Amino acid sequence: MRNEPTVQPNWVSHGKTVRQLIKELQSFENQDLVVEISIDGGDTHKPISLVKKAGPLCLLVNSEI
Repeated sequence: MRNEPTVQPNWVSHGKTVRQLIKELQSFENQDLVVEISIDGGDTHKPISLVKKAGPLCLLVNSEI
């Protein structure tokens, strides 16, 4: 069996738009779930304190000290 390279969806490295993220979040049956963010695959996670516009970006921000 050959080791074929894994082709990742474009959003893995380029992210999602606000519209794409909202659509995905709307698919959750329980809309009261707490949303947190992780940058290490879920090993650690932090609550999202703010959502803000920063130039052309929408940032999810953790404001813990």
